[in-house]
Amino acid sequence: MSQGSAGHAGSPVRVALDGLVPYEPGKPVEEVQRELGLERVVKLASNEGPYGPFPAAQEAIARTALELNRYPDGGAWRLRRALAERHGVPFEKITVCAGADAVIGFVALATLDPGDEAVTGWPSFPSYVLDPLKLGAIPVRVPLADDRYDLDAILAAVTPRTKLVFIAAPNNPTGTTNNRAELDAYFGRVPPHVLTVLDQAYLEYVDDPEYPDAIEEYLKAGHRVLVLRTFSKIYGLAGLRVGYGVGPPEVITAIGKVRRAFDVTSAGQEAALASIGDDEEIARRRTANRAAMAQLIGTLRDHGLDPVEPAVANFVFVRVSDAVAVNDALLERGVIVRPMGPFGAPDALRVTAGTPEEIEFLADALGTVGELLPVTSS
Repeated sequence: MSQGSAGHAGSPVRVALDGLVPYEPGKPVEEVQRELGLERVVKLASNEGPYGPFPAAQEAIARTALELNRYPDGGAWRLRRALAERHGVPFEKITVCAGADAVIGFVALATLDPGDEAVTGWPSFPSYVLDPLKLGAIPVRVPLADDRYDLDAILAAVTPRTKLVFIAAPNNPTGTTNNRAELDAYFGRVPPHVLTVLDQAYLEYVDDPEYPDAIEEYLKAGHRVLVLRTFSKIYGLAGLRVGYGVGPPEVITAIGKVRRAFDVTSAGQEAALASIGDDEEIARRRTANRAAMAQLIGTLRDHGLDPVEPAVANFVFVRVSDAVAVNDALLERGVIVRPMGPFGAPDALRVTAGTPEEIEFLADALGTVGELLPVTSS
């Protein structure tokens, strides 16, 4: 029986799902408090922004709450128009979904047949591997070089069966990114039959003139690319799940054919609309994040750890001798970080930059688990 055929005899479940381990989000704060009887728990596990929605977004959410008996706008028309205007692209090049992760799932569903290939760097975001696997497609994992996407090796891994290449810039979980020159060289060589999905979920945190805006520099230049963005990070709307993709109209139309009709809530759409254009607040949060990242990296170094640098988003990646043991010890002390086994790095943890007080809480916890912190080589 082929991988993409119906399930085993007597079972409705598709063979492609055999052995697939689903993505497991980190435990919520309330559950950890209940299980361990802790007064305070700090979550530094999920790369969320530490600050809530923008003030205008909070007002929009309050207004929308009065009409939640109505279905949301299934086409997200107003939000798509606003994003098209913001980026200077036609409306037909914008899709809005329930988080950038949903765009990843829908573009896979819209493009991949059983046996097709999707190439990505590894360790990286698990959805680049899981979503092709769900469809009976073949994820091709290309090892990172110095904890960064090796774009030359990714190009070498492309075959006639390759439909998608996923590039995370910055990469989750390592926090590193490829620069303009490297991405320019990649787009100059990638075969025309490949759709590149360039994930810029952390773009607003990056403060580097050599970091490109992929919409301006690659999509508008005519390259076959779907650029991902999100309101989950610096905008503080992770709980409302709003992300979007900007790409070729044929790809956006195909995503529309497989996307659920009402997958982006009214509150999410209105909060995102209210957040667009507040560049002053984005700049303030970027500055605060830069200080938090410096504090976090300093804290980890003070405890004998060596986080991967340069980390350009709002989290760091650090190798430890026993990631599971360190994670469990920190959890018992009220700090939730993320073990990186599902991301392809079983010897590492990912730690999000929280508020200064949260990082101080982490420092206190690290001070009590010193015997677990010998560092492995990078």
